[in-house]
Amino acid sequence: MISKQGVISNFIWRFAERVGAQVVAFIVSIVLARILEPDAYGTVALITVITTILQVFVDSGLGNALVQKKDADNLDFSTVFFTNLIFCSFIYICLFFASPYIAVFYEDAALTPYIRVLGLTVLISGIKNVQQAYVSRNMLFKKFFYSTLGGTILAGVIGVVMAFGGAGVWALIAQQVINLTVDTIILWITVKWRPELKFSFERLKGLFNFGWKLLVSSLIDSVYTNIRQLIIGKVYSSADLAQYNRGRQFPNLIVQNVNTSIDSVLLPAMSNVQDDKERVKSMTRRSIKVSTYIMAPLMMGLAFVGEPLVRLVLTEKWLPSVFFMRVFCISFMFYPIHTANLNAIKAMGRSDLFLKLEIVKKTLGMIALLSTIWISVEAMAYSLLATSFVNQVVNSWPNKKLLDYGYRQQMKDLIPGVILALFMGFCIYPIQWLGLPDILTLLLQAIAGVVIYLVGSIVFKLDSFIYLWNIIKPYINRRKEH
Repeated sequence: MISKQGVISNFIWRFAERVGAQVVAFIVSIVLARILEPDAYGTVALITVITTILQVFVDSGLGNALVQKKDADNLDFSTVFFTNLIFCSFIYICLFFASPYIAVFYEDAALTPYIRVLGLTVLISGIKNVQQAYVSRNMLFKKFFYSTLGGTILAGVIGVVMAFGGAGVWALIAQQVINLTVDTIILWITVKWRPELKFSFERLKGLFNFGWKLLVSSLIDSVYTNIRQLIIGKVYSSADLAQYNRGRQFPNLIVQNVNTSIDSVLLPAMSNVQDDKERVKSMTRRSIKVSTYIMAPLMMGLAFVGEPLVRLVLTEKWLPSVFFMRVFCISFMFYPIHTANLNAIKAMGRSDLFLKLEIVKKTLGMIALLSTIWISVEAMAYSLLATSFVNQVVNSWPNKKLLDYGYRQQMKDLIPGVILALFMGFCIYPIQWLGLPDILTLLLQAIAGVVIYLVGSIVFKLDSFIYLWNIIKPYINRRKEH
């Protein structure tokens, strides 16, 4: 059984890995955004949507089944490894020959070589996937820190050099392919697990019985999440798609740091105590409270400083992305409630419920999307925001019965942090009316935001603040002693 300290330690390593990688990627993206035009980003975003959907076949299903299975051994891991390798090779071959037809659909012949090269990420992921599952299952998240950071730094340097050399779209594609390749190589060097030449159809069947429901769920989610981008690229323009994606980038940067770290650690931790419903409930509740307490001020702060931030970092040509940034900030602020509920359902082996939830959510989401396609890109973004609130209720519904922890209780746990974050946002927003330089405006907003949120947490004695302070305090005292 994993101790509380072990969970916290692994979360810290996972969080450090996410922060390090995202900071490097963020800096690189700023440099590239200043060099390249929005059209180049729109082109790559269109291709990335396709590879992201295909990536689901690699990243979901069997990998999660390995993490969730109590007694998974090397036969299970080797079986999944060779299954992934064969399947990913098949997917890439299909994509290779389908690329000209995709280019015809989007009326851009230049897409064919772009798709074929960027599609290699699917093949590389097939080699990396089981190593990831091994790291997650054994709570070795320190390994991710080295592999992810190594790949991100090297790929970033090469991408910037190529962009300065006039490579355009190829600079962005090379950055993605090299990042994943180096990441995979380092992971294979640092993680001791190696596949053995053995295979079991019986084990594959057992893993597939659990994993296929998560695979289909993730596929539905991925198609639904990315279909807006496919539609924007087809119905509107590459520039519109670039602004939409750029608006998503800033809040997604934070979500990837916080939410992905929690998600990675939470599933194996919950799976270890899946027979103890009170422990699972306690983990779910604490996850929602703490992660929302952290996420809410970051999202609200970003939403309220959008204009000076984009103008300073990306220049005036990216200002249309501010609207989309604010929409995504509101939506992403509530991601912890989705993550905690879904991980609890997966950890308890209820992948059947997981699939049913996805079908319900995406059916409602598609209705909202189809009703806004021909209105505007902004209307499509609003439909995403509306369905994200509906999805909170849907995702929490099963845990009312499974854990006796329903949506009403969950909202009571997260509302204090959200209200305080909104208050902070409204307080710092007027600072931009002072007419100061953008960098000074952002500095004042950041300082004021931190002070308001921390003072509010102390005054109102927020439970999550006290919990985090009790974790941090021993480390501070230890440093003082030294």
